[in-house]
Amino acid sequence: MLEKGKKEMSAGIKVDCYAGHKANQRPSTFSVGKKRMKVKRIVDQWYGPDHAYFKVLAEDANIYILRYSEANDHWELVFFKEGDYHGEISPGMRQEASS
Repeated sequence: MLEKGKKEMSAGIKVDCYAGHKANQRPSTFSVGKKRMKVKRIVDQWYGPDHAYFKVLAEDANIYILRYSEANDHWELVFFKEGDYHGEISPGMRQEASS
């Protein structure tokens, strides 16, 4: 059961990425419907067998988990948590996504 303010979902989204030594290295902005948001921080990042996951703090002070399939070049929004973020940033994660 999810806590209040948390939602699991699978929704297609449009994501603009910073591309360093590889394409779609990390998300910088994303759109859900008509709402476009800047990624303020990448809180965490991990890899599954078929996807890369990015836990991000958006400019609206909400937490989102974005999932990227490199094989299909497809992004999905898989988790949303409403409210201010006051947690820790995983070691090695950048403070600002645009840095």
